[in-house]
Amino acid sequence: MNTPVRITTLIVTLVAIIIGGTAFFRWAEGWSWLDSYFFTVVTLSTVGYGNLVPVTDIGKVGTTVFILLGLGIFAVTIQQFGMFAMRKREEHTEWLIARFQEPERTANTDDDPVNPSDLPDKT
Repeated sequence: MNTPVRITTLIVTLVAIIIGGTAFFRWAEGWSWLDSYFFTVVTLSTVGYGNLVPVTDIGKVGTTVFILLGLGIFAVTIQQFGMFAMRKREEHTEWLIARFQEPERTANTDDDPVNPSDLPDKT
């Protein structure tokens, strides 16, 4: 699987986890949609403000499962973005090196060199 497809798959999975977590906390804790979404994102990003805390048993168990699954997907997504960016940088560096190794492409060979004494006098 190539990198852009892999990243797209991971992003879709991450969005599905956020939607699933939001719906779960809405159901398990009875929070508003916004609070459920906020808790999901804060937990997934490991910020953990602490202003929302699950109080039901199912909410506590669900949070631990969510953390284990969500953080794994989140970490892999970030790693894949880094690999993609690094690969693009390497490709660009290789392109630059190849370009500079071709003398006809590095110098402007369309014009004859200009001798400074041939330039008009500015005074």
